[in-house]
Amino acid sequence: MRETYGTESAVIPIDSRRPSLRPAEARRAVRGAIARQAVPCAAEALNDALLVTSELTTNAILHGGGITGFDVDVEGCAVRVSVSDRSDAVPVAASAPDGRDRGRPGGRGWPIVCRLARDVEVAGLPRGGKRITAIVPLN
Repeated sequence: MRETYGTESAVIPIDSRRPSLRPAEARRAVRGAIARQAVPCAAEALNDALLVTSELTTNAILHGGGITGFDVDVEGCAVRVSVSDRSDAVPVAASAPDGRDRGRPGGRGWPIVCRLARDVEVAGLPRGGKRITAIVPLN
């Protein structure tokens, strides 16, 4: 069941008349969804979920043309975070030609998401853009 700010899901509507959702707002929604479910959650697991949320929302702003949708669901002992943006491009990890990333801006967020999430899905949207969904274990 999904409701706006409901007990099983938090959906933050994106209004085209105001600036895009900020990563801090998304993190608050994730923290609130987890707290409402009273799921036992270690501090490290909560930090992982918040970091994944920050990376997905920041990447949508920096590389995806802005956030067009966001929702969070707590399912059992995991949190599912979905972020939609305007870009059809699938994220990739950037690396320097010599294999070293030192001094290069960006390119580190996607590997972080993939490492911390149990499952990551990138899906194209019918009217263009994409939705990235990451499921992060809370135990």
